[in-house]
Amino acid sequence: MATHKLLLLPGDGIGPEVAVEVEKVAKFMGQAGIASFEIERGLVGGIAYDTHGQSISEDHMKLAHDADAVLFGAVGGPKWDAVPYDVRPEAGLLRLRKDLQLFANLRPAICYPALADASSLKREIVEDLDIMIVRELTGGVYFGEPKQIIDLGNGQKRGIDTQVYDTYEIERIGRVAFELARKRNNKVTSSEKRNVMKSGVLWNEVITALHKREYADVTLEHQLADSLGMQLVRWPKQFDVIVTDNLFGDMLSDVAAMLTGSLGMLPSASLGETNPKTGKRKALYEPVHGSAPDIAGKGIANPIAMIGSFGMALRYSFGLGAAADLVEKAISAVLDAGLRTADIKGAATSTVSTVEMGEAILAELKKLA
Repeated sequence: MATHKLLLLPGDGIGPEVAVEVEKVAKFMGQAGIASFEIERGLVGGIAYDTHGQSISEDHMKLAHDADAVLFGAVGGPKWDAVPYDVRPEAGLLRLRKDLQLFANLRPAICYPALADASSLKREIVEDLDIMIVRELTGGVYFGEPKQIIDLGNGQKRGIDTQVYDTYEIERIGRVAFELARKRNNKVTSSEKRNVMKSGVLWNEVITALHKREYADVTLEHQLADSLGMQLVRWPKQFDVIVTDNLFGDMLSDVAAMLTGSLGMLPSASLGETNPKTGKRKALYEPVHGSAPDIAGKGIANPIAMIGSFGMALRYSFGLGAAADLVEKAISAVLDAGLRTADIKGAATSTVSTVEMGEAILAELKKLA
């Protein structure tokens, strides 16, 4: 039985609460003889700042480099609103993405039939929804230079952020999207703002050329980002794989997430290049729900996105697709049975706690395994 090195970075807010539930699932995988996980814990975000004066320490960055995968909870909260910009909690996550070269963010938007009524849209629009948004994660306006605020005098300031992409960055994220589409419904929608942004013009040109050269068997369409946002809430099931840049991917994936009823339901994966010698790639997995400081410590957070993120790690980092399928089936079975945390309560008359939801998923896993 293979042993995999997993670095767990629970972070802030509800991160530590949902991290406990995913540890139980990992432990069961070992007990069931599916795979063994050597888990180390580290600090990131506000708790790391309180401890080290940094959003992530050098020692814990080394652990991240050495791990087969990083499982990340959430960072941030009002407590750290006034800390310096370069050591704010979110800087720890950005550093992990940049230093591990995690250029491809995969964010599935899946609507389980049992939760279709929890969406703000009509059931027929979202039921059985299955979209994969592929977001470029290490370039664009979040990392482009110059990035600064200039004092112009006379009480005036100028804020500058730079949107910048090179051909190779667009090509490698495009390949991820096309390869995923080949395993799904064979359709890619590429999104940018070529009507007003030169980076969008280049993005469109590079994706089009890559498609013609290497992926002509996949259906490709282009949509402007604002139009795509509108289409996501009009008829989202028209999409299969959406590929877009860092800024638009950040916004569009949150829109897609809410189609499913709750941010607490959805996992994500951030992947680096595959090492041609080892066949492995750096990777970080995280729920998309954030730290939710308003409910932290109350025991009511939804652990499904965190457990689902571990499921994505099984699939994309550890080559355990069958085990990942078991995790997804267990989650679906619990929802079909009517268990709900507060965020997905809908018309349910009662809710379960974080621990109760985690234990229910674990029980289903044991049945399935």
